[in-house]
Amino acid sequence: QVQLVESGGGLVQAGGSLRLSCAASGSIGSINFMGWYRQAPGKQRELVAGVSTDGRTDYADSVKGRFTISRNNANNTVYLQMNGLKVEDTAVYRCYYLATRFYWGQGTQVTVSS
Repeated sequence: QVQLVESGGGLVQAGGSLRLSCAASGSIGSINFMGWYRQAPGKQRELVAGVSTDGRTDYADSVKGRFTISRNNANNTVYLQMNGLKVEDTAVYRCYYLATRFYWGQGTQVTVSS
């Protein structure tokens, strides 16, 4: 019922920036949560950031002060502005949508070089 289209991943040097986008379409509820998980080889999956329809946000401690999540409810798109990227941020980032059911995006690779 919900489809997620991600964009914005890529290769960036340490200290640089990227912006991830995730657009949701389909049966979008009036109340939902969207954001990103990430997982790197040998590491546990981690909730990076999430934002509710009314603008409440959560961040992993490792990204607080560097990443900013926001959303445009008019087009059901969530953004993750990633500044001050570190090598440790390298991972596959997957967008999620949560309302009555949970949906994943396809995932996008973020690689930060030293």
